[in-house]
Amino acid sequence: MGRGETPWPGATARRLRLARALAALALTLPAGALATACGDSPADRRPSRAAGEAAPTPPASASASPRRPLSPAELCTTAVRHWAREALDGATPYGDYQSMGLSDRRYGVLREVLADARAVRSEQGTRAARSLIDRQARDRCAEAYREGAPTRGPWR
Repeated sequence: MGRGETPWPGATARRLRLARALAALALTLPAGALATACGDSPADRRPSRAAGEAAPTPPASASASPRRPLSPAELCTTAVRHWAREALDGATPYGDYQSMGLSDRRYGVLREVLADARAVRSEQGTRAARSLIDRQARDRCAEAYREGAPTRGPWR
């Protein structure tokens, strides 16, 4: 290997791609992240506390516990409500129930809720149908998942 040659073929191209990727990343990072990484954050410019001075209390949101995971009934309610409103608004069908992220159980709930919502919309209007979707999705999903999540196989 002579002077100025790359240690293996393609190394220069890989270095160039890496340099471009790092430049693109630097352009997408918020300015605060760059300033913090460079040691010029507001905390660096803040005067230090005197001896015996109490530390500031964190904001209330920082001490809040993380969100708890949704129950199967709550997940069902969210999905059924979303797809029922989409279908009621006349959106083109998204595909089959699996491409919508629904199980067979949730799809059954969706079909029942949507049938009732369409009947209500023709008689009482869209606002009443949306209200019905919210109520029935919550009630029917709670009933469908009364005994908890399925225990055998992902398709139940």
